Amino acid sequence: MHHQRVSQCVTFLPSTQRAGAKCGWCRHQEFLQQGEAVSSRCDELQSLLARGCNATDIENPRGGQHVLENKKVTNRVKGADKLKQAENITQIQPQKLSLTLRAGEPQSFDLTFKRAEDYPIDLYYLMDLSYSMKDDLENVKNLGTSLMLEMTKITSDFRIGFGSFVEKTVMPYISTTPAKLLNPCTGGLNCTSPFSYKNVLKLTSDGKRFNTLVGKQQISGNLDSPEGGFDAIMQVAVCGDQIGWRSDVTRLLVFSTDAGFHFAGDGKLGGIVLPNDGKCHLENNMYTMSHYYDYPSIAHLVQKLSDNNIQTIFAVTEEFQPVYKELKNLIPKSAVGTLSANSSNVINLIIDAYNNSKLPEGLSIAYTSRCKNGVVSEGENGRRCSNISIGDEVTFTIDITATGCPKQGRAETIKIKPLGFNEEVEVTLNFICECGCSAEGVADSDLCHGGNGTYECGACKCNPGRVGRQCECSSNEVATEDMDRTCRRENGTDICSNNGDCVCGTCECKKRENADERYSGPYCECDNFNCHGRCECRMCTCDPMWSGNACDCSQDTSTCMASNQLLCNDQGLCECGACSCTDPKYQGLTCETCPTCPGVCIKHKDCVQCRTFGTGDKVERCEQECSEFTLVKVKERDGLPQPHDAAYPIMHCKERDANDCWFYYTYAVNNNTKEVHVVEKLECPTGPDIIPIVLGVVVGIVLIGLALLLIWKLLMVIHDRREFAKFEKEKMNAKWDTQENPIYKSPINKFQNPNYGRKAAAL
Repeated sequence: MHHQRVSQCVTFLPSTQRAGAKCGWCRHQEFLQQGEAVSSRCDELQSLLARGCNATDIENPRGGQHVLENKKVTNRVKGADKLKQAENITQIQPQKLSLTLRAGEPQSFDLTFKRAEDYPIDLYYLMDLSYSMKDDLENVKNLGTSLMLEMTKITSDFRIGFGSFVEKTVMPYISTTPAKLLNPCTGGLNCTSPFSYKNVLKLTSDGKRFNTLVGKQQISGNLDSPEGGFDAIMQVAVCGDQIGWRSDVTRLLVFSTDAGFHFAGDGKLGGIVLPNDGKCHLENNMYTMSHYYDYPSIAHLVQKLSDNNIQTIFAVTEEFQPVYKELKNLIPKSAVGTLSANSSNVINLIIDAYNNSKLPEGLSIAYTSRCKNGVVSEGENGRRCSNISIGDEVTFTIDITATGCPKQGRAETIKIKPLGFNEEVEVTLNFICECGCSAEGVADSDLCHGGNGTYECGACKCNPGRVGRQCECSSNEVATEDMDRTCRRENGTDICSNNGDCVCGTCECKKRENADERYSGPYCECDNFNCHGRCECRMCTCDPMWSGNACDCSQDTSTCMASNQLLCNDQGLCECGACSCTDPKYQGLTCETCPTCPGVCIKHKDCVQCRTFGTGDKVERCEQECSEFTLVKVKERDGLPQPHDAAYPIMHCKERDANDCWFYYTYAVNNNTKEVHVVEKLECPTGPDIIPIVLGVVVGIVLIGLALLLIWKLLMVIHDRREFAKFEKEKMNAKWDTQENPIYKSPINKFQNPNYGRKAAAL
């Protein structure tokens, strides 16, 4: 038990039981005072000296490093022996070194990387030969010669190969009818039988042969849109002998397609359930197990591509750019380029991807990179430099900090390498796991209560079953009430101030996760982490620029300075390094944010517009200038936050864009976080509806005509009745025509035969 306490001071123990790099161990026998625990021997160096431990009695081993192999980075010379240069080329320095590590103490070294000129390159072109790539095949037929000419500008040692893929040869990926197996194309086109993957040309330096063999290729066809490219990539990665990959070269794989991809699990559609085994299954340059093994997973591909140092370049059409960009984020050292409609830009995609280097992958260690022109990079936590051209030299400072001793052995080896390259740095790690005085221990020493332990480094390492400062107690007695009483301060109720355990009547203080923080004192009543200064049993002596009982109040006012160089924007007080705003309208770290002040809506209008609708004056600079607030979209105006629902001021805004459309949003600051809620739909003025207008006009004209006709008819009826009444009246007034005119003499004479009546009677 006490031997472990000795080791804790300098070695690598589990997270809560390790000590910091600033600690030492006093091995003097008489160092401890009455009541102090053995763990008190472990303390900061200044504290040990102040407590009376001589410098010669302090164990404080330090780490170090030793370079074992350090060849300088070199360049290839064109025209020299290629094989001899490939063996002697050095692109990374140093090559081997040994580090001695102590917990919490980082060891740093510089790693130099320089891409050598005229370094050999193997490039394998893997092409989708489904029917949609028909036009692209015609352009690829002349790719070999053009690519050879371009790559000779980079290296004189360049080889190229070609392979093609379509899909698994089972339903429902292809049609398995006899006629379709012979010719899957329609419309009288002559296509080759469908296949999964075919290695057409092994890597060769003969560009003309590349053109000749590729010129003989024919398009095939399948049923579904995604293709079986993952099967092909897996075979290209693992079939090194058939593909012809060389060992000391840069390996590039160009994957050209205009469609998506199938991955692990999709094989179930065709009744294929066995997972991909990641082995080579090429016979006569054809993949023969596509019907037997499922598609590989993305993680499986990443592993195989990384194991074989293959850099993948995805040359895909614009439509599938988003898909392959997501895939790129999962595959290290990969790149994505837009394939033009006729594949004419594939050479530029290869050149651009080759000129993009990443920093080495390593452990969870700290990297600082100085890229081209001395620029310090923060990409991928300092592990990435972009656009590194041939001949450019970059330097990475690598800090390795140990956190514990390995469970097995006292040494480990790690390797750091640039992605896509075979060269690596081999780092041997040796761990300081105990104090040097441990080798001087005396077994069964009388100083350990009559031989109940081994005395080493001023303390006793107890034998099994014994505990205590001098191994004076049996492990069965450690929890007795009498022993616990001696661990209570001033007859209190808290054992070891709740900061430790009572072991054989002595407090053993708990360890903190931060190795530089510790509890101390006979009852673990003191600590050194609750103040900015020197803490001596909970009494703080503050460092400069700190004040307060716990030295927790900073006197530095630089953190309160607003952008206008006014302290807290002249709207608050700087207290302990933070602004306390006196005007409730102002918020933020420097009292510069006023969500309800006039002009807030106009200020954020363009950013809200470009981030929500992709329009406005800042649409081209949106990512650079409009990332200061968190944007939340809501469907309706009712979804916007209301002032009575929030504990902070909210500004409601209504703005209009260039198309006279209104959009609504709110602006607020919540816990120094700027929030904007915006209605995702614009309210735009609607144009006139022509059909109702035309119908309305027609109906209106008809109704007006009918009304006018009815009015005319009514007027005519009234007029006729009036005329008739007038006629009747005049008729009634014409009385003179009903009497005999006295001067009137009728022109008719009447004569009567006097015999007419008698003759008739006689008859």
